[in-house]
Amino acid sequence: MTPAEAAQFIISHVQPLPPVQLPLRDALDTVLAEDITSPIDLPPWDNSAMDGYAVRSEDLRANNTDLQVIESVPAGHFPTKAVGPRQAIRIFTGAPLPNGADTVIRQEDTAAPQSSDGTVTITNARDARKNVRRRGEDITRGTVVLTRGTELGPAQLGVLASIAHDHITVYRSPRVAYLGSGDEIVDLDRRDEILAGKKIASSNSYTLDGLIRRAGAVPVSLGIARDTKESLREHIEGAQKKQADLLVTTAGVSVGEHDFVRDVLQEMGGELKLWRIAMRPGAPVGFGMIGGIPWVGLPGNPVSTMVTFELFVRPAIRRMEGHALPYRRTVPVVVREPVTLGPRLRHFLRVIVENGEARLTGPQGSGILTSMALANALLIIPADTPAVAAGTELQALILDDPRHVAEAPF
Repeated sequence: MTPAEAAQFIISHVQPLPPVQLPLRDALDTVLAEDITSPIDLPPWDNSAMDGYAVRSEDLRANNTDLQVIESVPAGHFPTKAVGPRQAIRIFTGAPLPNGADTVIRQEDTAAPQSSDGTVTITNARDARKNVRRRGEDITRGTVVLTRGTELGPAQLGVLASIAHDHITVYRSPRVAYLGSGDEIVDLDRRDEILAGKKIASSNSYTLDGLIRRAGAVPVSLGIARDTKESLREHIEGAQKKQADLLVTTAGVSVGEHDFVRDVLQEMGGELKLWRIAMRPGAPVGFGMIGGIPWVGLPGNPVSTMVTFELFVRPAIRRMEGHALPYRRTVPVVVREPVTLGPRLRHFLRVIVENGEARLTGPQGSGILTSMALANALLIIPADTPAVAAGTELQALILDDPRHVAEAPF
């Protein structure tokens, strides 16, 4: 399959997870599973947008108008009097507008008169019929304020709080189990062996944990399996024991003598649906189902792991979270330097995109993790393009881009 075909195929086998109800403070970055209708108008009454004086505009025919102050209304209180002819009420931002008034004169446009008879002088009438927030101008009672499928950011949480919606129904965040495999791979508790060159640190474990968290899911570590079928089987069984919604493995998916993941999955009753994708880096990618859990097998080289996670795992996680737009978008860029490629596969090169131009982050080997650490985008080179001249316009997939699209653009 092409990368786009594989991505669409994988995502067609996952669905949004069952909704759960969460307190509003716990719902940041989740996705609504219901439409939200407002039970109130917002603002609930006409109110002042300024600290100043509530008056009748018809009393403001000239500057330096003296009006009698009959009451003071701070925010959180309601007026007890109506404004009559040549009267004013001292008012503060957010306080309800008194009956009879249609204007709030800002405090800066007033002055106390020479006498102390409870009057105020309007020195500038520029705000006639202004500085009033009307009832329902933000939200009208009975209207849908947020629709199902909306991602809840800080502004959306504020909207829900403003209409007293303290518990909401959202799609549950998926639990994503991940494991590495290989006799040469160890965790950082064996630091001395790593520094002595006897073992290799499991950088993929930390990368995957971060990628899963950034995707809004809950990472579940299954550890590192040895290069035996027995060890792989034991670790894979942990996905069901820990109630995972998705299983991601790294390494063991190629055709080497110790690449047992495919055999073990099939021996465990798993169904293999996809194996190998026409791309570089990351051709040996597997997908299937094991015990009702979707499984994505990623290659073990660090860059290949990250690229294939971005293209295939992250969209699947977003679908489970209820997002209607699972894929990052691509943007046109101009390549700043010539590039020569090997096999006629679709290539994803690590680049830095600035001002519409893309430059490589350095050597592009699939084991050079620093090439990914420096990148902010993946430059997409079509399979029928063995060489790219400087100045060529191509598409780049922007990493950490908040904008998403419905179809795989790569």
